[in-house]
Amino acid sequence: MSGFVSHCTKKIDKKGRVSVPASFRQVLTRDGFEGVHCYPSLDMAAIDCGGNALLGEIEKQLGRFVPFSEDHDFLASAFYGSSEHLGFDPEGRISLTESLLSAAGIADEVTFVGLGYKFQIWEPQRWLAHREEATRRLAALRRSLGSRTEPPKGEGA
Repeated sequence: MSGFVSHCTKKIDKKGRVSVPASFRQVLTRDGFEGVHCYPSLDMAAIDCGGNALLGEIEKQLGRFVPFSEDHDFLASAFYGSSEHLGFDPEGRISLTESLLSAAGIADEVTFVGLGYKFQIWEPQRWLAHREEATRRLAALRRSLGSRTEPPKGEGA
């Protein structure tokens, strides 16, 4: 396994700390990243998190814009201006900041969700609703893809 996979729900302790799943910490360690880079998701009530792979994807996105352009700076502000670098304590916990918790509507419990090159932290009920919506959309997408008569270029013989 090379990326973040699966999901799990954990409680936030009274000091605001939560234990990051061991498998997620292992991915960050293999990635050579100390801690977790986090920022409020740009389009969901969740927190986007990761390490060097996530930062590389952010740089790719920013590279599509002219440096110093308004669009570049808006995107950079969203990715970097609202981001936090959270370190692990000896037990593998991070302390989520109030701004991150507020952005995702999180109170006392979180669900970690693997997305390959990054993971997200959700309020558990919001995650369940999102997962239901994703499943519904995927079913519709599969139905539309099932009607293809020829494989896309590069597939098949």
